Amino acid sequence: MLKEFKEFITGGNVIEFAVAVIMAGAIGGVVKGFVNNIVMPFVGHFTGGVDFADKKVVLDEAIVDAAGVVTTPENAIMWGSWINTIINLVIVGFVMFLIVKAYNKTKAPVEEAAPAEPSDNDLLAEIRDLLKK
Repeated sequence: MLKEFKEFITGGNVIEFAVAVIMAGAIGGVVKGFVNNIVMPFVGHFTGGVDFADKKVVLDEAIVDAAGVVTTPENAIMWGSWINTIINLVIVGFVMFLIVKAYNKTKAPVEEAAPAEPSDNDLLAEIRDLLKK
């Protein structure tokens, strides 16, 4: 069992998977930075200076004591942050589509094999069956 595990862990598929997970995390960070620092400022510019990251629906206001310390934080639905996440998803999906499309172009096309001709024995067996009828 230990030998099988060693073969599994050192096999190409596990290493490729680990590299893919690490790359996905890095790409996710890049895309998040791209959306938050480049795309959303453009969206905010064209929507009159709106910053979607701050958009929310407050369900319960924060409770502050006399000293100005928040005793209970506000409860809010952060729908603007959710829109940023949706944009992240669309961009990551598009990038993955481009990567898969490029990868598929590098693969050699698989040619379908022509159907095999029947052998002499097959033809003789067919003639025999027809004569029996």
